[in-house]
Formats: sequence, structure tokens, C-alpha cells
Amino acid sequence: MASATGIPEQHPAASSGHAEHEPLLGRPGDVSQKEDQALITNLVTGTATIAQAGIWILAALVWNGVFTHDLIFFSPHPLLNSTGVLLTTQAILILQPTHTPPQKRRGTLTHFSLLALANLCFVSALIIVEINKAPHPEYRFHSVHGIMGLITYIFIVLQALVGAAQYFYPVFAFGSVDNGKKIYKYHRFSGYVVFVLELATVAAATQTDYNMSTLHIRLWAVLVAAVLVLGGVGARIKKQKMKIF
Repeated sequence: MASATGIPEQHPAASSGHAEHEPLLGRPGDVSQKEDQALITNLVTGTATIAQAGIWILAALVWNGVFTHDLIFFSPHPLLNSTGVLLTTQAILILQPTHTPPQKRRGTLTHFSLLALANLCFVSALIIVEINKAPHPEYRFHSVHGIMGLITYIFIVLQALVGAAQYFYPVFAFGSVDNGKKIYKYHRFSGYVVFVLELATVAAATQTDYNMSTLHIRLWAVLVAAVLVLGGVGARIKKQKMKIF
């Protein structure tokens, strides 16, 4: 049974008689921010620590690969993209546990700010790769990573536009505040899809000529980091907020 806030009620029996049988990090989707908790604690509650371990490992793999070699014009591309994914992870983790109106507002504004920075990184990374490829257009979309990258960038922009419109301009974009709220569950669902696509694109980057010949970032290492990120983030998803079918 759900409360008025949409958060499942905790029955006494569940909190006492079965407490010793609860998983150490809680059950899927049950992490909620407490009334007196600072918003920033959402970054490390429950399985967020697993996601944090994964995303920082992923970032370290990329940054180590870039900074241990001579820097070239293209070098900021992987640095900016990995930073964008890192910021996106923080944006997701900080919003997931919020459930009261004040928490949701603060969480959403912080979520928006982090994603604005992330998207700035993504756009900058796209500009760099376009300039780098300009003298040799035949090499555009030469790899799976290149194709996935373009698709990912497009979805990131669409996701950002819909998210900003539904929260800041619901009447203008959707006709009413209520119509804007109806989009929330679709925005959440598509956001997770885009996030998976971002991680998959990073994994595909390990098979590019640049990585194979210069950076030497291992695919298996990226996949392990990605699994940690998705496991940590996925375990905190509140499925009742994404019933779209």
C-alpha cells in the first residue's frame, strides 16, 4: 500500500520482525531521503556507493589513458565525455531518493544544474570531434562508437529539452502544469535509457583506432565499471514512478 507521497508505507512487522533479514543496502527502490538529511547525502546512500565506485573507476580509466600520453587537439574529447557521464551519474543519484515537495524541488534544481554542466561537456566534446574530423569527412561514422556517439548526443539534447520544458515551462510546452506532470514518468524512463546508451558508447570507444593504438583502455575494465554504475543506480529506481505500460 502506498502513502499519499507515493512512497510505500513501512509496516511495523517489516521494520522489526524481519529487520534482520533485510539486505545490507536495502531492497531495490527503497532508499528515501530522510527529513533532516542534507541533499548531498543522496550521493552516497544505499547502493549509490556502488555506482560512485563504478563511475570514478570509469573516469580514472579514461583520464589516466589520456594524461599518460602526449596531449593533442582531440584529447579533450574523451575527457569531456567522461566528465559528462560522471556529472550525469551525480545528477541521477542526487534526485532518486527525494520524495517530499521541498526535497523534490531542491533535488530537481540540483539535477538540472548538474545536467546543464554535463550537457555543456557533451556539446564541447562534439564540437571538438567535428573540428577534428573536418579535414577528413570520410572518417565520420567510421566506427560503431562514432555512430552510437551521434545517436547518444541527439537523445541527450532531446532529453534535456523535454525535461526543462516539463518542469519550467509546462503550460507553454504541454498546455498545463498537469499535462507537464504526466510526462515525468516518460522522462524518467527515457533518462535511464539515455544513461545506458552513454555507458555503451564509452565501451564502444575502446574499439576505436585511437584507443587501440594510443590509449589502450581495456574493454573489460570499462564493462566492469559500467556494471557497477548500472547496478548501483538501478537498485535505487522506484519502479512505481515509471509505470508507462
